[in-house]
Amino acid sequence: MKILKYLAIATVFLCTKFLLAQEKVKVNIVEDNDAPIVSKHIYGHFAEHLGRCIYEGLYVGEENKIIPNTEGVRNDIIEALKELDIPNLRWPGGCFADTYHWKDGVGPKEDRPTIVNRWWGGTTEDNSFGTHNFLNLCEVLDAEPYLSANVGSGTVQELIDWVQYTNHDGISPMADWRRENGREEPWKVKYWGVGNETWGCGGNMTAEYYADIYRQYATFMPGWSGETEVYRIASGASEDDYHWTETLMKNVPHELMEAVALHDYAVFDWNDKGPSVNFDEEIYFKTMEQALNMEEYVTKHIEIMDKYDPEGNVDLFVDEWGGWYDAEPEVKNGVLFQQNTIRDVMIAGTVLNTFNNHAKRVKMANLAQMVNVLQAVILTDEEKMIKTPTYHVMHMYKVHHDAKLLPSTIEENAEFRGLPVLSVSASKDEEEKVHISVVNIDPEKDMEVEMDVSALGLKDVEGSILTSDKLQDHNSFDNPEKVTPKEFKGAKLKKGKITLTIPAHSLIVLQGS
Repeated sequence: MKILKYLAIATVFLCTKFLLAQEKVKVNIVEDNDAPIVSKHIYGHFAEHLGRCIYEGLYVGEENKIIPNTEGVRNDIIEALKELDIPNLRWPGGCFADTYHWKDGVGPKEDRPTIVNRWWGGTTEDNSFGTHNFLNLCEVLDAEPYLSANVGSGTVQELIDWVQYTNHDGISPMADWRRENGREEPWKVKYWGVGNETWGCGGNMTAEYYADIYRQYATFMPGWSGETEVYRIASGASEDDYHWTETLMKNVPHELMEAVALHDYAVFDWNDKGPSVNFDEEIYFKTMEQALNMEEYVTKHIEIMDKYDPEGNVDLFVDEWGGWYDAEPEVKNGVLFQQNTIRDVMIAGTVLNTFNNHAKRVKMANLAQMVNVLQAVILTDEEKMIKTPTYHVMHMYKVHHDAKLLPSTIEENAEFRGLPVLSVSASKDEEEKVHISVVNIDPEKDMEVEMDVSALGLKDVEGSILTSDKLQDHNSFDNPEKVTPKEFKGAKLKKGKITLTIPAHSLIVLQGS
């Protein structure tokens, strides 16, 4: 009897293992003439005066003779960002923005006052990196600048002056001052955030109070001449604060607001965020659970926006998103410095797929942050610089920039502890090439995928993959190439269907033509 019992158990085990191994997810991808364009601005970045993001990261100073730089900005970072074709860059914050007074950062550097970064580490900054440095960098990168204005501790006049300083082409006090400071032509800054997280560090305001404040600021930002288009972004909700979005959409005339923001970080416990490298499966699950909430948040905020703005005149900007863990304690001035692992590949891939699929309303997003902070694409250590796994995700997903969305559906998605395992988005570029990005978040199981692409008329398919042996694998200064994209040869196209097996914790981008 014992032998029969053991045989029965073994049979059940083997059958279960076989079924799991054969689990297949079906995906359907079609073409829709009414589908939106995936704005390249979804792939934007964010650089705040925080830890070693600006100073000792992006900016090493014009006098630095050891690290090659352009106007104090590291050349290696400039080249890395050019490879990403970054479409926009948000600055100077974040929480820092609402204590930053832009006039302290222009003019002769020896005359500039210092500032204490009261939000992040209490460090003293000398204002050597200011408006000219930032906007000139954006020109070098061919990226749209996105300036976050001080509403929390600033004034309407301060913002009016900043707009005039950066954008006015004629004779005016601010334009004349710009010329005195060495810049003849205006930069013509389009994107302006009116405060940041005004529900929190930007003033702890109620939604109703901020809506009135916003109306005041927004009224005075553009001029009647129309010389520069000004795109005003309202400080938006955190995660599932739908009341905030509803209040703005209801109380602010839409002709005063071009976009409303949304912030969401993959944090499961703000008091104990967990380590950036030495995490276990339980922490991984909780992190991914929060990251995948982006789909719900975006969907429900859009539903509210559709209710008050059915024509779609107001865009949704997710201008802060990413993974946030406990800082690495051994890094000097490493406020919010964390490593970047395969887990971050999973976050970036799934979240970007969400933005792509909601491209009708989501027109910009900003990964937090660019260098040495949170889910950074670049890490530095004195003269050394490395590209993180998230950098490679952003590089692989460049193919979606300004491409037409191809709507996709997933049939009976597999699950990892209740979470959907597969994430997909697809687009077609101007050269008629189809790109499909697919992510498998399961930490252990490979996934068979069958994609019905018969509506697309593809003749061949190729791909690249980003993965590693362990979720905790990352690029270090000693081993900077541990996690890099590789050619993927496992996709087969036959009779209008692509079949592949995507390994556990992997991201694949396919190209079909």
